[in-house]
Amino acid sequence: MWVPVAGLPPRLTWSAFSGAGRFCVLRCGAARWRDVLARNGRGYSDFQPQLLPSQGFGESPSWVSKCRLESRRYITSPRLAETVGQILREEHEACQLFLECNPGPGILTQALLERGARVIALESDRTFIPHLESLGRNLGGKLDIVHCDFFKLDPRNYGTVKPPTVTSELLFQNLGIEALPWSKGIPLKVVGIFPTKNERKTLWKLLHDIYSCTSVYRYGRVELNLFINEKECQKLMANPQNPHLYQALSVLWQVACEIKLLHREPWSSFDIYTQNGQLGKPKCRESLEQIQQNLCFIRLTPRRNLFTKNLTPVNYDVFFHMLKQCFMKRNAKLIDHLHSLSPVDARDILKQTRKKEKTKITNMYPRDFKRLFETIECSKDYTCKWLYDDFMEDTVT
Repeated sequence: MWVPVAGLPPRLTWSAFSGAGRFCVLRCGAARWRDVLARNGRGYSDFQPQLLPSQGFGESPSWVSKCRLESRRYITSPRLAETVGQILREEHEACQLFLECNPGPGILTQALLERGARVIALESDRTFIPHLESLGRNLGGKLDIVHCDFFKLDPRNYGTVKPPTVTSELLFQNLGIEALPWSKGIPLKVVGIFPTKNERKTLWKLLHDIYSCTSVYRYGRVELNLFINEKECQKLMANPQNPHLYQALSVLWQVACEIKLLHREPWSSFDIYTQNGQLGKPKCRESLEQIQQNLCFIRLTPRRNLFTKNLTPVNYDVFFHMLKQCFMKRNAKLIDHLHSLSPVDARDILKQTRKKEKTKITNMYPRDFKRLFETIECSKDYTCKWLYDDFMEDTVT
């Protein structure tokens, strides 16, 4: 386990006042708008992240396959697999462990193994597992295969966890993967293709995992190397120079990770396989525009300096809410947002962050938002530092 900053004061989680009101308590430093002046005492409830119950990798019941109705795209071109393999192995780093998400027919798996990597294939479709096992035997035994879906690791809905949904704790324990301190190197690299159906939800789930240091990020700065829709890629990498694409998601990913575009590949280069492992055809509802798009191969490497004394895994959700509220009125001035975000003196915040009163939200870079958050967090003269709208609690942009 890693420790980002020593000696941090403990944070407390969700607490709610009785009665209706526009603003609600988030943490010990947040309060309802109407209660800022009236209340000094607040009720709290302690919070500790809890792991899901451990489950084995036994046979899944017959109904599991019925839940996987969506088709998946796979790398089936040896040329593309060779290109990706070369990109992933061109930097001679200490980390040679790859977690491959849904390798399917194993074309990329073979390319990685032939380059000397150790590969853990997390395959959610049982149809491909016998072929992957055969591939592992023929290529030196550096391949581990697990019936598992990486994008369904550690579900947030509590309940029975059955393959291909598993917990990262049990998965990593069985594979002998040990945690590295956040300040150290990369424990492993994930490679694959973002699920088309739930791409946006997956991006948000991974963000929460990174900032809270849960799921695979309990083991250190896990690097993601994934193909993603070109439009989503543009949004992740957007900044004030691309105001029409710039959003809270852009800021959060750029604050959390170094993002590098590694390769572009036409959508048509990826084959579709149905849930029974059969080569499928593009669906009629897939527009010509979508088929003509590229998939972007990007690298998302968590930053060593992501966490500070004022931005930690226990107060990150306040940072999320600040950004969501700011981008809901993206063309408004920063000073107008500050009046509804915090009781801390708005002009004093602008002075400390070196921003002008005319500065708009879309003029601020990701590093500016992080500095803004930390400036408010370290304000010593205010007991309550944050104000939030009720409806912001469950908003996903």
